[in-house]
Amino acid sequence: MGNGFFEVPIAVNEPIKGYAPGSPERKEVLETYKEMYNTKVEVPLFINGKEVKTKDTSTMSPPHDHKHVLGTYHKATKKNVEEAISTSLEARKKWAAMPWEQRAGIFLRAAELIAGPYRAKINAATMLAQSKNIYQAEIDAACELIDFLRFNVQYMTEIYAEQPESTSAAWNRIEYRPLEGFIYAITPFNFTAIAGNLPASAALMGNVVLWKPSDSQVYSAKVVLDVFREAGVPAGVINMVMGDPVMITDTVLASPDFSGIHFTGSTHVFKDIWQKVGTNIHNYKTYPRIVGETGGKDFIVAHKTSNPKQVATAMARGAFEFQGQKCSAASRCYISESIWKDVKKDLVADIKSFKMGSPEDMGNFITAVIHESSFDKLAKYIDAAKKDENAEIIAGGNYDKSKGYFIEPTVIVVKDPKYTTMCTELFGPVLTVYVFEDKKWEETLHLVDETSEYALTGAVFSEDRYALEEAVKILENAAGNFYINDKPTGAVVGQQPFGGARASGTNDKAGSKQNLYRWISPRMVKETFVSPTDYRYPFLG
Repeated sequence: MGNGFFEVPIAVNEPIKGYAPGSPERKEVLETYKEMYNTKVEVPLFINGKEVKTKDTSTMSPPHDHKHVLGTYHKATKKNVEEAISTSLEARKKWAAMPWEQRAGIFLRAAELIAGPYRAKINAATMLAQSKNIYQAEIDAACELIDFLRFNVQYMTEIYAEQPESTSAAWNRIEYRPLEGFIYAITPFNFTAIAGNLPASAALMGNVVLWKPSDSQVYSAKVVLDVFREAGVPAGVINMVMGDPVMITDTVLASPDFSGIHFTGSTHVFKDIWQKVGTNIHNYKTYPRIVGETGGKDFIVAHKTSNPKQVATAMARGAFEFQGQKCSAASRCYISESIWKDVKKDLVADIKSFKMGSPEDMGNFITAVIHESSFDKLAKYIDAAKKDENAEIIAGGNYDKSKGYFIEPTVIVVKDPKYTTMCTELFGPVLTVYVFEDKKWEETLHLVDETSEYALTGAVFSEDRYALEEAVKILENAAGNFYINDKPTGAVVGQQPFGGARASGTNDKAGSKQNLYRWISPRMVKETFVSPTDYRYPFLG
C-alpha cells in the first residue's frame, strides 16, 4: 500500500465524436463493422479468469439482418453457476483487501481503453448486436460507459473522504467495506453502458460479481468483458454467465452468500426476483441489497404556450431514437389543442424524412427492433389501432420482418386518454398522443400522474412559468428524471443521475454517489487514546 492521500483525475464527460462524412472515426468504425460482420465469433462463459465452453450454444444475429449469423455463445449449467459463485467468493479475499487506488487504476484504465483502442470495436459491436445507429452507439457504448467508469472512481474517493468528527480523546473513522458475499448483476439488451456499469460499479467498491448479460446483448457484452480483462480486473472478480435466466437466478438466490442484486430489466422480472429474495431471506448471511431500474411509460406534456417546433422535435427524438427501445423513451404525449395543428404538421414531416435500414448506412436514423417477439408484439398493437374507431394512425403503421425486424415509427392519436397504448409499456417506436382542451391544463396534469404505474422520466413544455411551476408540483412523483422544455431521454452521467420510482425501480440513481452507497457496508471505528480506569461517573459523588 502506498502512503499518501491520493487524488484521482477529475472526471469529465467524454466528448461525443461526430462521425461526419469523410471523418477518420467514420471510416474506422465502418471498417470495423464490416470486419466484425464477416467474422464469426464464439463467446464462452467467463469463470474465475477462464473461458468455459459448454455443449449448449445459441446463435447471435443482427436484428436488422436476422438471417446472418455473427457467431455463437455458450449457455451455463447449474454447476457452472455454482462454480462462478464459489470462485468469486475465493477471489473476494484478495480483491476486498486491495487498496482502493489499485481498484481505481483498473477502472480508469478501462475507460481509456474504450476511449482509444476499443472505441470503434465497442461501437461496431453495439451497432451489430443491438441495431443502434452510430450516434446512438457512440453516446452509449463509448461515451456513457467511459463516463460511468471515470465518475464512479471520483465518487468513490468522495465517499471515502466522508468521515465523522473526532476529538482529542478519541479518533473516529469510517471504513467503507464491500458487502459480505457476492453481487448478482443482470443487465439489459438496450444499453452497452449499463451492461458494463452494473458489474463494474459494484466491483469498484471491492465486491465480486456474477454478471448475466441479456441474451440479445452477449455479442457486445463480450467486448466489455475483453476491456475489463485487459484493464486488469483479477480472475474471479467479474464472472460472466449466459443461459436460462430462471435457472441462473434461482441458483444465485439459493446461495447464503448472496448479498445484493444490481438489475436493469422488466418490472415483472424484478418483482419476481424481489419475491424470491423475500422467500429466501432466512437463508442469507446478510440482508441483500436490492437495486433495480425497470420499466417506464414516459410522457411529454405541452402547454398552450409551448413552441410547437420544439415540442415536435422532442417527440421525434424522444420517442424514436433507438426505435423507442429506451426505458426513458417518450411513449405518451398530451398536447394542448391550440398548438396541436402545428405540432402535428412538424412531427409528421420529421417522421416522413426518417430513413430506415441497417446502421451500416449512416443515412439511416431508424433501424430494427431487437428481436421477433418484440416485433410481433408491436405489430399486434399497431394492427389493433388500425381497426379501432377511437384511434387514428397519423404516421407510420407499417412493418416488415423479412430481412430485419423493422417497425415504422408510428404515431397514434386517441380520443380516450386511458387508451391501451397510453398505458401499456410497448418498448418500441410507437407514440400515442392525446389532445386536451387548453383550459384543462391542471386536470391533464393529474391525468398524467394517475395514468401509469411507472415513474421514470417525463417532460413538460411551456413558456409560462406559472404553468411550469404547477406541473413540477403536481407531477412530483410521476418521474424520477423530470425535464423542462426538453425531451425525456439522454441523461448524462455526472449531470443527470438516472432512475425512477413506483414500478420503475428503486431510484438509486445510476451514475451518482447514491448508487455506489448501495454496494458498501460502513464500519465505524472509534479509537480511544487513554482508556478510563474507574467505572464511577462524577454524578455518583
